[in-house]
Amino acid sequence: MTANKRHAIAGNWATLLLPIGVDDDIEFAKLGEEIDILIAADVDGIYSNGTAGEFHSQTEAEFDRIQSMLAERCIEAGMNFVIGACQPDARIMLERVRRSALLEPLAIQVILPDWWPVTDQEVIDFLKRATDAANGIPLILYNPPHAKRALTPEELGRICTAAPGVIGAKVADGDKQWYAEARQHLSALSIFVPGHHLATGIVEGVAAGSFSNVCCLSPRGAQMWTASMQEDIHAALGLERRICKFMETHIVPYRQRFGYSNAALDKLLCAIGNWGPVGPRLRWPYRSIDMSEAVRLRDIARAELSELFA
Repeated sequence: MTANKRHAIAGNWATLLLPIGVDDDIEFAKLGEEIDILIAADVDGIYSNGTAGEFHSQTEAEFDRIQSMLAERCIEAGMNFVIGACQPDARIMLERVRRSALLEPLAIQVILPDWWPVTDQEVIDFLKRATDAANGIPLILYNPPHAKRALTPEELGRICTAAPGVIGAKVADGDKQWYAEARQHLSALSIFVPGHHLATGIVEGVAAGSFSNVCCLSPRGAQMWTASMQEDIHAALGLERRICKFMETHIVPYRQRFGYSNAALDKLLCAIGNWGPVGPRLRWPYRSIDMSEAVRLRDIARAELSELFA
């Protein structure tokens, strides 16, 4: 990426997944243990309330408790952290941004208001208000393909030019044409691509890092793989091809054939990796993939992606 970035946020970021009990409650003791494990894995940073964090299903009291726990542990350990203030309702999201700013994260992640597709001017107005609410903490826009409006690189670049409080974006990448457009329009932003495409994003000169689904599978392995991209990008690309094949063969069919959510897939990866106290259970009404599937896939993952579990 070019040197005219608004903010130097980059690297391999681990998502905070919610341990959910049989009573549908968040198991906060396990959440604290998970944070400590991610810190010990020495990832580049930890972020809360992405898709796998089930931000859409938290009460405001739960939201505050999660962010406070993350901030306290990360500050004590000197670990970078980003808070996801995401919420489909724009007013609730602005209040989450305001409270998150008090915890002084490296950045705050937001989504676009999500009930009806927003126009350019509505996006800009929202991002400017969110910037004011963040009180000096920069914003990262999370714009996944299933958003009511998924922005093209040209649209994202144009909108963020008018909203300078946004310093990065988490997006799905695409083909060669998408990368060419991203190089043209997004050079001022830190762009985060899907974890299993990170080596490609680096080679294409677009990715600053990833808020990573590979971290869901193996935080320590994902960090080692990210570091290897500076030393032997060709070997890293070879591992990426095997990661993508594993995802396409063993993980994506749960969404394509059986309709499970992306959060269910991320939690399945975590259960396959078996590195912490987070099982595959999602909060109601979303369906969870049975733990037996994770157990079945563990040996397969270790055989096909042995470097991630070294």
